[in-house]
Amino acid sequence: MDRQMKQTSLLTYWTMRYFIILLVGLVLLAATAIWWTNRETLDSRLQTVELLAQEIAARLSGPEGTIEVPDNLGEYIDKKSRFFKLGPGMCVIVTDTEGKLLYSNDPLTQEDLRSKLNENLDKAKQPGMKAIIAPIEHGRSKIGQVTLLQPTQSLTHIPELKWAIGLLLVSLTALGWLTIYLLSRKLVRPIRNVASAARQISLGHYDIQLEANAKEQELNDMILSFKEMAGRLKQLEHSRNFMLAGLTHELKTPVTSVKGLVHAVKEKVVQGEDADEFLAIALEESGRLERMVADLLDYNALEAGLVRLNREALDAAVLVPEIIYQWTLHQDANIGEPALSLPGHPVRIEGDPLRIQQIIVNLLNNIVQSRHPDRPLSIRVSLCEREDGYAEIVVADNGQGIPPGEQDLIFERFFRGENKKHAVRGLGLGLTFSRLLAQAQDGALMLRESSEEGSAFVLTLPLAG
Repeated sequence: MDRQMKQTSLLTYWTMRYFIILLVGLVLLAATAIWWTNRETLDSRLQTVELLAQEIAARLSGPEGTIEVPDNLGEYIDKKSRFFKLGPGMCVIVTDTEGKLLYSNDPLTQEDLRSKLNENLDKAKQPGMKAIIAPIEHGRSKIGQVTLLQPTQSLTHIPELKWAIGLLLVSLTALGWLTIYLLSRKLVRPIRNVASAARQISLGHYDIQLEANAKEQELNDMILSFKEMAGRLKQLEHSRNFMLAGLTHELKTPVTSVKGLVHAVKEKVVQGEDADEFLAIALEESGRLERMVADLLDYNALEAGLVRLNREALDAAVLVPEIIYQWTLHQDANIGEPALSLPGHPVRIEGDPLRIQQIIVNLLNNIVQSRHPDRPLSIRVSLCEREDGYAEIVVADNGQGIPPGEQDLIFERFFRGENKKHAVRGLGLGLTFSRLLAQAQDGALMLRESSEEGSAFVLTLPLAG
């Protein structure tokens, strides 16, 4: 079984990781700066101590080639040590050329000298000590030497610098953490609001309140998109409930009618010719119910991608008149023959002839169902080629037209207009199914125009090749 990962808030996640990364980076930077500073300080102070040793050596050279140690040499050394901030522990040793101890600011014996310096008196024996040598010369002859023993730690010790680096490290860490915390909190707030709104939508509450006033464009776009999605979901949920109620009513009506008619015949409420008429009506209602169920199954199959299309090259100038002719054979005599407008040359298209016929026949049937009661029906079908590689089939009529408030909804599944809802039984899948069929053939079906003078639908299909 997979272990569930422990969830952490975005604010905590980013601020803690940023704090750790920032702290590690600044510590490494501070360590590097301290190492480099100590190295530079050591070199600089070694040069200072060498100059001090040379200056002391110059004060000890007498006029007769002897080493003369002044009485105030200790005070002079202390003064210079404080001036150069060399710290405690500096030992100044004066010896002659034979290594005999002549002076030391710390009380030393000849044996102590051997414990502090090597045999050549040029290196310190004790670890952590640095020996700086300056010869005492008279003319060009060496008459002795000054040895300064200085603790290495005091040469690199700068307390003010370490305090400054430590204070800078703490300040930068706090400032960086505060910056990322404020930015993360500003980023997290709208995300939390959207997450809360998403939970409300999952519970079926679509009336959410989100303020799209973020200064960041991405956050503002996210909130606006979510609000639009919530509004669309609310509209779709309302339409689904409304359409489901209509669908249930449309399917229930023929079932109830068939049940009542058959029950009347069975109980011998009607007999003879009336019984035959009842059975005929029941059969007609059963056929209508069968067609509605078939439409529903076809739509579901096409939306699920289970309907296979046989795409082939066709001559639309031959196919369209044949479809119109076959449709006319099944219409009443008062339905006039559609007027055709065809080009004088073949129009080679690519598609499934059976599915193209379904689309055009559905458009023609809708025209018959929405014809105007006060004027004769007129149907016009035209075919033309476009320069963008598509053929265009326009089916127009002079019927009642589609109200402006319904024109954006006619391709929605289960939608039925007010004029058609009470006059014709159906599921409202015809135009939806036809559009899906057109799109499956890389084409499109759209409403070009509609008014009280009639409507015009456009079917576009790709040209062959």
